[in-house]
Amino acid sequence: MTLSLRPVGDADDAFLLDLYARTRESELALTPWTEDQKRAFVQFQFAAQKQHYAVAYPDASHQAICADGEPVGRVYLARGADEFHILDVTIAPARRNAGIGSEILGAILTEAAQAGKPVTIYVESFNPSVHLFERLGFRVKSSDSFLLLLERPSAITA
Repeated sequence: MTLSLRPVGDADDAFLLDLYARTRESELALTPWTEDQKRAFVQFQFAAQKQHYAVAYPDASHQAICADGEPVGRVYLARGADEFHILDVTIAPARRNAGIGSEILGAILTEAAQAGKPVTIYVESFNPSVHLFERLGFRVKSSDSFLLLLERPSAITA
C-alpha cells in the first residue's frame, strides 16, 4: 500500500461528508431520530465544522489521505509559529488498524521535530485513538470534562 496526501478540493465534499458521518454513527444510533433527521444533523455539523476551521485556521492545510490513489481519510493541520496543531485526522473505519494513521502522524511528528515545535491535538477521552497518541509520545496537557488536549513535546524525535 502506498500512502499519499493531496490537497482537498470541492470535489471531495461528498467523500468528506460520508467520512464525517461514519465518525458520528455510534452516537447517532442512540438517538430516536429518523434517518432523514440524522442526515440533516450530520450535514449541518459537517458544514459548521468546515466553516469554523476555515475561519479559525485560514492557513491550515487540509489534505486527503490516499491509499494507492484512493481517498481513505483526511488530515487537517495548522502549522503555527509556536506549535503544530492537528485539527483533525480521520481514517475511514474500514481502513483503520492498518498503520495508515501511524504513518501520517509519524510524518507530521518528524516535520515538527525538525522545526523544533511541539504537536497538539484535542481528543475525546473515550476515543480509542488516545492509545495511539500515547504510544507516539503524546501526553495530556490539559483536560476539560471529557475533552483532552494532548501534546507531544518538540524534544521527542519521531
